Amino acid sequence: MFKRVLINDDHDAIVESVAQILDSTDVSEIAKTHYCDEAYLKLKKAQLDQNPFDLIITDLSFKIDHRTVELVNGEDLIAKIRQDFPDMAIIVYSMKDQIQKVRTLVKKFHINAYVCKDRKGLKELSEALKIASSNKIYLSPQVSKALHPKSKMEIDDFDIRLISLLARGYSQDEISTDLKEQNISPNSLSTIEKRLNKLKIQFRANNTIHLVAIAKDLGLI
Repeated sequence: MFKRVLINDDHDAIVESVAQILDSTDVSEIAKTHYCDEAYLKLKKAQLDQNPFDLIITDLSFKIDHRTVELVNGEDLIAKIRQDFPDMAIIVYSMKDQIQKVRTLVKKFHINAYVCKDRKGLKELSEALKIASSNKIYLSPQVSKALHPKSKMEIDDFDIRLISLLARGYSQDEISTDLKEQNISPNSLSTIEKRLNKLKIQFRANNTIHLVAIAKDLGLI
């Protein structure tokens, strides 16, 4: 079982309820943070002190306040953790239950568990701790399909990148330039146009603005 655990959530009640679950295990030290930047700095300091954390339990959504932050949400934090702490265990505890998002977190960032915050959330979190400590993956029943083949309403990382760039106001020409600069293929203007037309048909979107709106509603971006 994990010995040193960091809880990262901006709701005090959630932090305390998660801490109670950890108190019932063999965890010897629990630390708490409310911001993703703060969590990363605490992880970094622990590493420098040669007393690293074994596990972080983090939410994905964090309210923006007066602070200027670099890591805006849990996904930013997870990407940073995997870059600097590749072996650290990560459990996501979130209200979000979008399959595409969970699949990306599992496949790309190798999270150890994804637990949905609901009536059974804390019970599932307790189970997730046991399974993750055995180097296995735990997913709440609502998102368990993330480990199954994609459904017709799901898209790959390339498509997500296209829609994300559209959401940021990029034109198709600018998307093509961005892909070329990042050495991502395919990147031709004609291919991008065909891909976006296919996505509009797939999601029954009237135009690219509608496509972005649908993707946001589905939690794809």
